[in-house]
Amino acid sequence: MSVDVKICGLKDRHAVAAAVAGGARLVGFVFYERSPRGITLEQAAALARTVPALVERVGLVVDAEDADLDAIAASGAVTMLQLHGREPPERVAAVRARTGLPVIKAVAIGDAADVVRADEYAAVADRLLLDARPPAGALRPGGNAVTFDWRLVRDHAWRRPWLLAGGLNTDNLHAAVTASGAAAVDVSSGVETREGIKSAARIRAFLAAAAAL
Repeated sequence: MSVDVKICGLKDRHAVAAAVAGGARLVGFVFYERSPRGITLEQAAALARTVPALVERVGLVVDAEDADLDAIAASGAVTMLQLHGREPPERVAAVRARTGLPVIKAVAIGDAADVVRADEYAAVADRLLLDARPPAGALRPGGNAVTFDWRLVRDHAWRRPWLLAGGLNTDNLHAAVTASGAAAVDVSSGVETREGIKSAARIRAFLAAAAAL
């Protein structure tokens, strides 16, 4: 696959199986109660047992407390954390040191100033996830099915590997990768039949589109 894919917000075995069989390099479990994609640590651990060792299992958290991070790390359910809240660089570094897990830091992008801000995390995160800035009134920081101007991130000299996120789907994937220069992408709402409900068929179609790039 020329573009690595992370399928995020997985909640059931059928969706996980479709992601793995289709060639996803990363699968994501959401530990955030306000998200329609949220699951418990116990549910994630059960799903994680069906994921091959070569596929990264990412636990998404939003401004999580240390006790919750400790429980996630101790469970063995994930191999990587995704910090999708307002965590400043020093918190990202502290989480990485505390848990011993690699960290993806999500940064909302809406304009050129956000791109500069994203680069502040390069010294403390293992990867960056460039997501669309949430629309006004949004109840969560990601998974809102909105895009941003992908050209904003194309020519920046990124110091860490990064994933493109925000409103991606099978129809706009080619345009998004072409405009942004992304080597990896993250999809959640774009492979759902309704909010929080993944479609195995849409997962397979998205992964096939990524493989064809």
